[in-house]
This record gives sequence, C-alpha cells and structure tokens, in this order.
Amino acid sequence: MKTTEPTTEPPAPVPVTVTKTDGTPGRPAAAPKSEGRVLNVFSHGLLVLWAVMVVLPLLWAVMTSFKDDRSIFSSPWALPRTLHLDNWSRAWTEANMSDYFLNTVLVVGGSLIGTLVLGSMAAYVLARFDFPGNRFIYYLFIGGMSFPVMLALVPLFYVVNNMGLLNTLHGLILVYIAYSLPFTVFFLTAFFRTLPVSVAEAAFVDGASHTRIFFQIMLPMAKPGLISVGIFNFLGQWNQYMLPTVLNTDPDKRVLTQGLVQLAVSQGYKGDWSGLFAGLVMAMLPVLAAYIVFQRQVVQGLTAGALK
Repeated sequence: MKTTEPTTEPPAPVPVTVTKTDGTPGRPAAAPKSEGRVLNVFSHGLLVLWAVMVVLPLLWAVMTSFKDDRSIFSSPWALPRTLHLDNWSRAWTEANMSDYFLNTVLVVGGSLIGTLVLGSMAAYVLARFDFPGNRFIYYLFIGGMSFPVMLALVPLFYVVNNMGLLNTLHGLILVYIAYSLPFTVFFLTAFFRTLPVSVAEAAFVDGASHTRIFFQIMLPMAKPGLISVGIFNFLGQWNQYMLPTVLNTDPDKRVLTQGLVQLAVSQGYKGDWSGLFAGLVMAMLPVLAAYIVFQRQVVQGLTAGALK
C-alpha cells in the first residue's frame, strides 16, 4: 500500500509592524521601493538627452556641408538631394584650408610630442624620487594649472618677441608645450605612483640605468596614461585660438582656428555658407576621429589608478 508523506507548507510571512514611541503598535511597514531602478532610468534618460544634444548639431553640420546655399535656407532640416562635393574642394583650395590644416598639424604634432616627453620625464622624477624641493616643484606645476593664460598674454608676447620667435611655428610649439605641461605633469605624476616599483628595482639590480628603466620599462607601462593625457592635450591644442591670435599674426602661418574665423568672415560676406560649413566639418573631423579611435585607451587610462 502506497503511503503519502505529509507535505509541509512554508510559513506565511509575518507582517512587520512599527512600534510607536508610546508603545502602541503602528501600521505595517511598507516594502522598500526600487530606488536604484528609478535612479538608473533617470540617469540613462539624462545621458540619452545629452547625447542627442551633442550628436544632432554635428550631424546637421555634416549634412549641411553637402548642400547648396539655397537648400540651406529653404530646407535646413531636409537631407541633401544631391551631394555637392565641390563645397569641400572650394573650402580646401580657395579658402586656403589646406595651408591652415598643414600648419595646425605641424604645430600640434610637435607640441604634443614635446609635451608628452618632457611631461612624462618630470612626472616620473616627481613620483619616484625623493629630493629637497620635490613637493614645491609639484605644487608649482599645480599652480600653473590655475593661472589664467589671458593674464600672461602681454608679457608672453614680449618674451616671444625678444627671443625672435614671433610669427613662427616653432615659437608657437614652445608656447603650446609650456601651456600644456602643468596638467600633463599633474596627471602623469599620479599615474606613475600607481605603477609597481618591483619591476624597476629588478631592472636596476640587473644593471640597467635610470634612463633605460624609464624609456624601456616605465614608459611602456604608462601607455594608457600617456594616451589619455595625449588626447586631452590634443583637443586643447587643436582648438586653441587665443595664443595663435596673439603670437601668430602672419597670414601665411595661421592655424586652423584662425583660418575658420577668417573663413567665416569672408564667406559670410560672399554668401558662401556651404563652403563655410565644409570648412567647419574639416576642422572637426580630426578631433572626432582621434577620440573614436582612442576612446577605449582613454577610459583605461582614467580608471587605471582607481583599479590598482
């Protein structure tokens, strides 16, 4: 004969009551709400809104650069019926955007290399070696970050002029390096402090010099930090307008930001708005391409210190 075992049901949940201060029982406590889910939806909504506000003007500028002048004003939000590639060629040749682009590449490329080399060397020494005045030099670099460059324009003009570097590309490169060094040293000093010391000590025991340890061991290990600070410096130097306007008044040696202002003035009088938008997109493309290519390295460099 088959017997059935008695089944035990789980006990019913006991309602939790809140006792008042006078000892009398109050109403049952309500279940906690999913505040994290609400906050998550709210934050994602803000991010989506911010992305739309940033991406839409960029897409509209790219779309407008392929229109003719009549379509820009008659149907500004419509897609171009035909791609007017002559806008880009006209801005590249007639508006001298090619010369401005080449000058900007030379200035930003030279200053970026000089900033990373000098900034990484100074940051490594400040992070790894103890010597009198270490903290003073470090805080001096931090103080340089808080000093507004507009206050130094007049004395900087006379200094560059006395050195014979006014209206020269290499003079502008040196000024860009000095302008970018405080942030670079501040960023890389904190990054070098997170790197393991044991690898450098082992190489030093094997007979490696300090120069070899830095260039062959520590610098490759600091690659994420170098890429991150390099992207930030690239954005700042590529979009720099104040310094070249004051220190570079030669029309043949203008950089891209100066050329865009000149293009806006000249094309505005001519009514060539399509060529103006084409030149604007030309100036934006290198910055967007650099960030898209190195976005993963930028995030790794920013989070490396926290993860270690």
